[in-house]
Amino acid sequence: MRALERLVTLATALLCMGCVVAEPASAPPPSHHTKDGYQNNYLEGAISGGSFFKWQWERITQGLPKPPANNYQFPVDSPDLPWLAQNQRVTSATWIGHATVLMQVNGVNVLTDPIFSERASPVSFYGPKRKVRVPMTVAQLPHVDVVLISHNHYDHLDKPSVQQLNKQAGGPPLFLVPLGLKAWMADAGITNVRELDWWQHASVPGLDLHLVPVQHWSARTLTDRFETLWGGWMVRTDAAATKPFSFFFAGDTGYSADFTDIAKRFPQTDLALLPIGAYAPRWFMAPQHINPTEAVRIHRDLRAKRSIGIHWGTFELTDEPLDEPPKALIQALKDAAVPAGEFGVLRHGETVKF
Repeated sequence: MRALERLVTLATALLCMGCVVAEPASAPPPSHHTKDGYQNNYLEGAISGGSFFKWQWERITQGLPKPPANNYQFPVDSPDLPWLAQNQRVTSATWIGHATVLMQVNGVNVLTDPIFSERASPVSFYGPKRKVRVPMTVAQLPHVDVVLISHNHYDHLDKPSVQQLNKQAGGPPLFLVPLGLKAWMADAGITNVRELDWWQHASVPGLDLHLVPVQHWSARTLTDRFETLWGGWMVRTDAAATKPFSFFFAGDTGYSADFTDIAKRFPQTDLALLPIGAYAPRWFMAPQHINPTEAVRIHRDLRAKRSIGIHWGTFELTDEPLDEPPKALIQALKDAAVPAGEFGVLRHGETVKF
C-alpha cells in the first residue's frame, strides 16, 4: 500500500502542477494549435523546468514541504449563506479555497475551478489532501449560473464537484471550458457545456466571458499532455449594466507576455484573481506557476484596480510552507511600491463586497 501511495502521489503531482464567437472556417489554425494539441504563446518546448524525479528526490531528502508555523490551523469563515442566496445587486467574491471562488456580478453567480473534494487526485483514497476544511458544500451554494474551468488538472477540474453542480436544484449551470474538454464533460454526464478557444467568448444575460491565453499545460493522465487547451478568463458586465465591473481569473499560470496582450484587449480590470502559491522550487515551477513577486507584476500588467491572491493554503502541492505565500506577497508589494490595499488575500470562506 505504501508503494501504491507513492505512485499515486507522484502521478498526481505531475498532473496538478450565450453564443460562442469563433474564427471563420477558412482561417488557418492559430499558432497555439499543433498537430498533437496545443502550445503556449511565449514558451517553446516542454513546460517543465527540469527533472520531475530530481524534484521528488529533493523533497524526500530535504523533508519538504515543511509544515506551516500555524500547524495547518488556518482560520475559516462561515459564509453568510442566506445573504449569498438572495444577493442580486452587490458585486461580491467569496474564496472557498484553492482556485475556487464564487463571484456574484450583475445578478449572475459564477464559480471558478470548483473543487469541494477532500483530495486533488484521480482516486479518492490517496493524493494531495485538503489541509483546510471546505467552508461550504455544493448544496449550500446559491444557484450557480456559470462554471468557469481553466484547465483539466485534478486540483482545477474535480469530477465529483462538477457532477454535483450539474445536479443542483433549479437546473445545471452553464459550464465554459477550453477546447478539448467538452467530450470529457459529456463522459461525466454533463452536457450544458460550451467549448472555447483563446480570445473567443460566450455570453449569458448580464455577462460576457472571454477565454484568454495564459502559460500552463494540461493532462489528466501520463500520456495526454497538451491534448486539451488551458486558459484564464476575463469576465465583464454587458453593455446594459448600470454598474460596469470586470474580473480576471488566471487559473494556473507562469509569468509571460500574455498578460500585456490581455491588457491591450481589455484595458480595465476591476478585480484580478491571481495564484500566489505552489511556486517552489523555482527551477522546476517557474514556467508553470507564478510566485507572489510575479503575481504583483501581473497585477500591474493588467492595470488591475484590486487583486486577490488564490491558489494557496488549501492543498500542499509544492515545496513552500502552506502559510508562506501571503507573507511573501506582503514583501513583494513593498518591493514594488504597490499599496497593500490593492492586493491581499482572504480567509477561507470570507466574502468581500465591492
